[in-house]
Amino acid sequence: MPKLSAGLLMYRRRNRALEVFLVHPGGPLWKNKDESAWSIPKGEYSDGEDPLEAANREFREETGFEPGSELIPLGEIRQPSGKIISAWAFEGDCDPAGLHSNTFSIEWPPKSGQTREFPEVDRADWFPIEAARAKLLKGQLGFLDHLMSRLRAPHHES
Repeated sequence: MPKLSAGLLMYRRRNRALEVFLVHPGGPLWKNKDESAWSIPKGEYSDGEDPLEAANREFREETGFEPGSELIPLGEIRQPSGKIISAWAFEGDCDPAGLHSNTFSIEWPPKSGQTREFPEVDRADWFPIEAARAKLLKGQLGFLDHLMSRLRAPHHES
C-alpha cells in the first residue's frame, strides 16, 4: 500500500494576479535548498482516515493558521516515490510572519547520538503562480495546473 498524504493549497488574488501560499520544510536537510524545495502544507495519514480531515489538521499543525471552509478539490497526484497526495484549495489570506509550526526530532548531526528538534516548516510565503512553479517540489506542480483549471471553469448555478 502506498503512503498517503493530504494537504491544502491556499490562494489569493493580488493586483489581478493569482498567488499561492507555500511552506519550506524545516530541518538541516532542507536548510540550504530553495528551488524545487517548497511544498503545499500537507502530511501523511493512515488508511481509513478521512483525507480532508488530515489535510485540515496538517495545515493547522504546519502553519498555525485556520484553513478555509469553501474547498476546491484538486484531486490526487502520485509522487515519484509512489506516495499519493490528495489536495484541496481555498481562497484566503495570512501573514507568513505569523507562521507557527509543530516540530520533529532527529539525530543531528548524524551518528552523533544527539537528538535535536526542528520545526516541520521553517518559513512560508506567497508566490505568484510562475514563481511558485520554480519553488514547488516537482511532484506537486500538477496541483498548480489543477487550481488554474478549476478557477477558469465556469461556476454552475444549482
